[in-house]
Amino acid sequence: MPVVISRDQTMIRLAALMLSAAWPVTVSAQQAPDASADIRVIGHRDPEGLLPDQTAPHAVSEVATDFIVKQAPTQNAFQLVNLLPGANVASSDPYGLSTSSSLTLRGLGQDEIGVLMEGAPQNDIGYYYAYPSQFADTENLRRIALSPGSVDLDAPTVVGAGGLLSLSLDDPKATRQMLADLALGSYAMRRVFVRVDTGEIGSTGLKAFVSYSNTRADNWRGAGYDTRQHVDAKLLREWGNGNRASLALSYNDANSSAYPSPTLAEWQAQGRGFNYDARYTPGDTNYWELYRAPFRNLYASAPVHLVLSDRLTFDSTSYLQFGYGNSPYGTQLATTGNFLGNEELTQPITLPGAVDGVATVLGNYTGDQMRAGQVAKLTLQAGIHRLTAGLWFDYGTDRVTQTYTSVDADGRPADRWGYRSRAIRTADGRLLAYENQRTVTVTKSVFLADSIALTPRLTVDIGFKGVNLLRNGRNYLPGPQSAVRRNSFVALPRAAVHYAIDDRQQLFANITTNFRTPNEFTLYDSYYGGVVTTRGTDALKNEYSVSQELGYRYIGPSLSASVTGFHYKFRNRQLATVIDNGGALVNSTLNAGGQTSYGVDGEIDYRPAKGVSVYVSGEYLRARIDDDLPVGTDFLPTRGKRAVSSPTFQIGGGGTYDDGLLFGSIAGKYVDRQYATFMNDESIPGYATLDLAIGVHLADWLDGKRTDLRLNAINVTNPHVLAGVQAVTTNARDTIGRGDTVITGNAPGYYVGGGAAVVATVSRAF
Repeated sequence: MPVVISRDQTMIRLAALMLSAAWPVTVSAQQAPDASADIRVIGHRDPEGLLPDQTAPHAVSEVATDFIVKQAPTQNAFQLVNLLPGANVASSDPYGLSTSSSLTLRGLGQDEIGVLMEGAPQNDIGYYYAYPSQFADTENLRRIALSPGSVDLDAPTVVGAGGLLSLSLDDPKATRQMLADLALGSYAMRRVFVRVDTGEIGSTGLKAFVSYSNTRADNWRGAGYDTRQHVDAKLLREWGNGNRASLALSYNDANSSAYPSPTLAEWQAQGRGFNYDARYTPGDTNYWELYRAPFRNLYASAPVHLVLSDRLTFDSTSYLQFGYGNSPYGTQLATTGNFLGNEELTQPITLPGAVDGVATVLGNYTGDQMRAGQVAKLTLQAGIHRLTAGLWFDYGTDRVTQTYTSVDADGRPADRWGYRSRAIRTADGRLLAYENQRTVTVTKSVFLADSIALTPRLTVDIGFKGVNLLRNGRNYLPGPQSAVRRNSFVALPRAAVHYAIDDRQQLFANITTNFRTPNEFTLYDSYYGGVVTTRGTDALKNEYSVSQELGYRYIGPSLSASVTGFHYKFRNRQLATVIDNGGALVNSTLNAGGQTSYGVDGEIDYRPAKGVSVYVSGEYLRARIDDDLPVGTDFLPTRGKRAVSSPTFQIGGGGTYDDGLLFGSIAGKYVDRQYATFMNDESIPGYATLDLAIGVHLADWLDGKRTDLRLNAINVTNPHVLAGVQAVTTNARDTIGRGDTVITGNAPGYYVGGGAAVVATVSRAF
């Protein structure tokens, strides 16, 4: 029956909610309240609200459904883990729709962080980046697990020194039902989400869900807008004693704005006014329509778990990915004086709209990717030994072209997708391209592990992973380079110990090795004016790291805590940056030599009363460069300098209030100063963010079916800050090298922190 609430009772609950806002809060809209926190130190909660035992011998944190469903529905996976220890998120827009964002863990960038969704890799095969705006809709995420500094042995990823971000989709519901969300917000944001669960399909044992969302929002700064259409689906069959097989699909179609990243001087002069032009004038290459990035991606994953006997299990994940997109920019071309690679074009090219032989055009940086693979393993329980053996195979192709497309008199591109069929061509019909290449990457891996239960409380794990990564490519531009090839093999041993002091307390320690081969861009020659400006090479050394963790966990009825000390030692530390390659902003790699990092992560979850939870996390990080950096024929004096994008301190706090009718949240994060150059001659100051939410469960007032209304306030203090480093450089100011030569400075670029936004969402189950 509907519950009648008096005005006085409502005011009492509102007062309680406002008092609870003194705590950093995350909230629960889907279920009645209990004493557990939604940001998790480890594991899932049990019925009494405890944080259950987690026996993983490495640091791990989680964000689960009860936290996810309280956030603004547009927020992406990076933004959702922002409060977890060591996670430093720089997001250029409050809604998480733009691709201009980054995540670092313990000072290690997102090209060092493996990302899995339903067990399938999400990182770009050529450049290692993962793009969170393309991931599944948050309504379909069951959990997000973050393991800073440690990647599971069977994880199908070749990056992982920074850790592993693993996303799990919600299983289809057992009964037929539907969920619909409608959200309206600042900057004309509107979003519709609909999910349909089939329940069991006939008597097949199959159940499925499919969802669709459509989002549009104006840019919060400058001209332009973002659009996103997304489809998620999952088919599941479970049988016998734990057997299950599923197929998950995720399709994304987006047209996103790439917010311009200012230098420090540009930020100090223009602040948030540093934007693309709102109106087009002839010859303007800074017009906003020339910087909208369209992408389409399809991810498919098919995990299978089979119980072959009471001692033997088989696990397999097959996956397939397709993606095509453009990262465009405005530029100008002349009808004469052009080159194709090192070949001078003697005949003029045809440029629509050319004035005095010069035309404004859309520069395209397009990527056409396909990736398929499978990881499979057998696990055998033999006495005190749990033995695991597995194989991983991955095949990917990446077709990259940098072409040009005409624009009309109003500055609108004839084709914003950068399709080669519509691109400008030479007089003899060849594709006019600044870059034109295709790379095939083949990864093969074998892994073996033994988990030895020496006593009921003491477990020792040892493991080995061998990885072979082969890149074969072709440069289609005329010039000295045609075929490219790089073949790497690396052995990655590891070991770990887990000891249960008692039913509440645990100790763990581990040593892990990781590697990363340079990205594919480093293999290819780059040309300007018919001259090779950057020589491709296969001689760059792989990054190799050895990391150790020592940790303690306590899991109690009202207080849970975890603290982890960590240490990293790198050889040939590879740092991601963005370079201007003929006008296109291209992901590239800098070799920073050796690096040593150590620090402490900690998190506490306190539940003082039913329906109230408090969460606090923090990190201390000391990251130093071990070597002087070679630049040209000299060396920069970088030994002992702080590593870039590595704040010394981070502090996060969150908590919840939920009494079954009203709920609310507050979540804050402080990030310390970050250096942007190896010479530490430019940095951005520390900054803080604050998010709030308030909501009401309406089910008891209506028909008993889930109906939630919530209001999310993002970045409520509207901080005018630079949130992170987008383009790392060696030195910002001219510097005297060790050999007494002047090494010219180059200004870094930065992410501008997203502005304030308010989103109202109503969720209704049918």
